[in-house]
Amino acid sequence: MSAISQKPGTTVDDATQLRAIVGEESLVVQKKVLDRLDRFCRDFIALSPFLVLATADREGGVDASPRGDGPGFVEVLDERTLLIPDRRGNNRIDSFRNVLSSPGVGLVFFVPGITETLRVNGRARMTTDAALLEPMAMQEKAPKLGLIVEVDEAYFHCGKALLRSKLWAQEAQVERSSFPTLGRIVAEQTRAVDAAEADANLEEAYRTRLY
Repeated sequence: MSAISQKPGTTVDDATQLRAIVGEESLVVQKKVLDRLDRFCRDFIALSPFLVLATADREGGVDASPRGDGPGFVEVLDERTLLIPDRRGNNRIDSFRNVLSSPGVGLVFFVPGITETLRVNGRARMTTDAALLEPMAMQEKAPKLGLIVEVDEAYFHCGKALLRSKLWAQEAQVERSSFPTLGRIVAEQTRAVDAAEADANLEEAYRTRLY
């Protein structure tokens, strides 16, 4: 529970109150939500090398997980079905554990240089079907798991957030040396590993264990 106290009457806890503050959505916004992946959605996914996958468990605990690979790494099986390969990671399996108990997922697809994003909401299940996963092999290594997403909603999101953040602007890029390395961060947070050793292990993993 947050220790921040709010002034009386400033908490928003009612949908009618929320709508009164934000305003009504336009007819275009209402009508742009599709129940399938049209050609624009499919073409955008084919260009996308990165997405964020949102999941939640039965108790409402939430997780947002980055997923990335070459452009088009997510396969469109048909206009209502996506297949996301599971590449090597940290083995926390937060997203997969959530899907086991609560299959609802949300995806946001990004394409570098394009300010708009594509949002897809649906229901997910895991697969180990070799016929589906082997064609997704990289460096001769097929994924052991895949996430099949049955599409409920798909729509493009305007680029205001990316424009405000200047996410793709070269002048907005941060010098890597201005922030600690992950090895140093993990070393200080866990007190379980030396920073130089952690950085060396991470560099080696980036170089040889992406797949």
